[in-house]
Amino acid sequence: MTVAKGAQKQGFKARLLAAAWALIRAKGYQATTVDALCAEAGVTKGAFHHFGSKEELGVASAEHWSQMTGALFAEAPYHDHAHPLERILTYVAFRKALLQGTVPECTCLVGTMVQEIYETAPAIRAACDRSISGRAATLEADIEAAIRDRGMSLPGTAKSLALHTHAVLQGAFILAKAKGSAAFAADSIDHLTRYLELLFRPQVVEHHA
Repeated sequence: MTVAKGAQKQGFKARLLAAAWALIRAKGYQATTVDALCAEAGVTKGAFHHFGSKEELGVASAEHWSQMTGALFAEAPYHDHAHPLERILTYVAFRKALLQGTVPECTCLVGTMVQEIYETAPAIRAACDRSISGRAATLEADIEAAIRDRGMSLPGTAKSLALHTHAVLQGAFILAKAKGSAAFAADSIDHLTRYLELLFRPQVVEHHA
């Protein structure tokens, strides 16, 4: 393959991935046809062969989503806080700040896909799991540090709390879709913040005479 053809192939794939992000979040995976993807990407249907199948595109979309959002979160300012609890709370606030634009633009590609295909497309389900669980895993060290910092114990593990945090975020996106407004997602994230603040509130030890 020549350099020019390689660049063209990557260009086609990038355009199809961008189309998948837009259409799947707006219409869902099943309703997004190959024809619609090609039309949105501005490529001929023959260009779709670079992915081999729609399922392969679904996997690639989830992996690309993880890479791009991972880069966004890696550069986010919540890492700058000295105290781990502040990093956790500011991370949640950062997620709330991303609720911009239309409801589909606010929501999560992998969360949208996995709700539809968790039984019918195992390769896509696994890619979505890697994305969601991978994002949750980035919180585990801060949760463990916050527990140590406050000399406390919590029910469950740092991993389970990190996953629960992302379960709430994904649920907030579902609620936004059901209600037709990202404002409901923002309210859910505010409740999550209050829950975390209460969970990590310094424990009061009662002294009895």
